[in-house]
Amino acid sequence: MKYRNFIAGAMAFAIAAAAAGCGEKSNESSESSSSAVNTTTAETTTEEETTEEATEEETEEKIPPEPVEASDPNAVTFDDGDFSFVTVISDDDKAAVGELSVEEVMGNKMLKFTDDNSVPLEGKVQKLSINAAQLVGLENLPKVRKIEFDLYAKATADHFVNEDGENVFAPGWIGGGGGTVTAKDEKWYDFSEFAGGEYDFELSGAVHGEFKFLLADGGMCWSEDMTDANFLIMRWGLSNEADLYVDNIVFYDEDGNSIPIVNIPIETEEGEEAPVTEEAPEEAPATEETTAG
Repeated sequence: MKYRNFIAGAMAFAIAAAAAGCGEKSNESSESSSSAVNTTTAETTTEEETTEEATEEETEEKIPPEPVEASDPNAVTFDDGDFSFVTVISDDDKAAVGELSVEEVMGNKMLKFTDDNSVPLEGKVQKLSINAAQLVGLENLPKVRKIEFDLYAKATADHFVNEDGENVFAPGWIGGGGGTVTAKDEKWYDFSEFAGGEYDFELSGAVHGEFKFLLADGGMCWSEDMTDANFLIMRWGLSNEADLYVDNIVFYDEDGNSIPIVNIPIETEEGEEAPVTEEAPEEAPATEETTAG
C-alpha cells in the first residue's frame, strides 16, 4: 500500500514539474516574441525617421533661393520695365560685352545683363553704370550718402567645378565693388567691395551690396550741378560664364531715410541727354582720400 502511495506521489510530482516547465517555456517564448516585435518596431521606426530626414534634406537642397522682394517704397524695382538709366560699360579689353533687358525671375522682375561671353572669362569684369541724376533728380544728389542694391548671377555654362570635382551649372563665387566721380575735383571715389552668393544653384541667392560716401563732409559726394552723376556696379572674379541681375536699388540720406525716385532724364545746356561718365578703372587703387568701407 505504501509502495502504491509512493508511486502515485512520484507521478504527481512529475506531472507538476512538467506543467511548471511548460509554463516557464511558454513565458520565455512569449517574452522572446514580444522582445522581437518591439525590436523590429524600433528598427522600423528608426529607418522611417532616417528616410524622412533624408527626404527632407534632399528636398531642401533642391529648392533654389527666391529673389528678394523690395522692402522700401522708394526702391528701383524694374517692375515697370524701364532701364533707361543703366548703361553697359565696355571701355577696355577686360570689360564684358552684352545687352540689357528686364526679365521676370520667379515672379520678380529684375534688370538683366546678358553677357555674350565674347570676352575671355579670366580677368573679365561686368560693369553697369547707373545714372543717379536721372533717378533722384539734381536737387537730391547732394543728399545721397548710401546706396543699396541686390545682385544675382545666373550660370550659362557648367564650367564651375564644385568641391566634389563636378562640373555644375552654378555661378561660383560672386563679388565686386563700385565707384563714382565726385564733386571734389571730379575725383574717382571707391565704394566698399561686396561678396557672397550661392554655389549650388543655377541662379545665385541675393548678394546685398552697400555703397557709402564716407568722406562726404570733405566733398567726396555728388553736387546738384552734376548732370552726369552716376555710379558703377562691377562684378569681378568670375569663375563661370553667367549673366548678371540687379534689383532693389535704394538711395539713402545721412539720416538713413530713403530718397524718392523721380526718374526724370537730365538734359544738358545743349538740350541733349547727359552722357554717362565712362572713365573709371576696373579696380581703382585705394588712397586715404578715397577709401570707403
